[in-house]
Amino acid sequence: MSNVLVFVLELIGTAAFAVSGAIVGIKKQMDLFGVIVLGVCTAVGGGIVRDLILGITPPATFQDPVYTLTAAAVSVLMFLPHVRARVGRHEPVFDRLLLVMDAVGLGVFTVVGVQCAFRQAEHYTLFLTVFVGLITGVGGGVLRDVFSGERPYIFVRHFYACASIIGALICALCWERLGANAAMLFGAAAIVVLRLLAAYYHWSLPKSDYHDEPQTPAVPKT
Repeated sequence: MSNVLVFVLELIGTAAFAVSGAIVGIKKQMDLFGVIVLGVCTAVGGGIVRDLILGITPPATFQDPVYTLTAAAVSVLMFLPHVRARVGRHEPVFDRLLLVMDAVGLGVFTVVGVQCAFRQAEHYTLFLTVFVGLITGVGGGVLRDVFSGERPYIFVRHFYACASIIGALICALCWERLGANAAMLFGAAAIVVLRLLAAYYHWSLPKSDYHDEPQTPAVPKT
């Protein structure tokens, strides 16, 4: 795949994840700095973890500031007073926007992670490519949720990490058969469609029904 197309996809994913992080920061009533930090961490966090796994040091985010600057600019845009006011007045609309942006970011960064694994690893395996794709896709969202005081989205909400795994598998398996371009587009599209369908139909994995009941203290014998 051409470097230009990969760069465009990364910018799309960066902007999408920055929007999702900034919206969470706004809804948590963070100040401008907090919103920017949350947007930037959501956008570049997964890529940093990916690069460290693949031995790319310093990570691409620190070699080329365009991704961080893009995420920061998008976060500032979302923090503008009239945008924040709309978030408060039209919360369901922004919830849907958050879902779509998060799905797009997940799809783009997962397949970019697979592409990086193919490019950097001398002896890549299916497990490596899928794992790196998954980490790239969900890493930023995990940081966003931890920093905002929420349980990580991937553990409690709908069909999230599994969609990333399926998309990474599609991308990796199609890589040599269909070529990099088609593989990345099919993988990203599959993730976006799965995420939106999961949200609409409330797909989720089975959850534990365990309840930690308080134990009755033992009564001392007299």
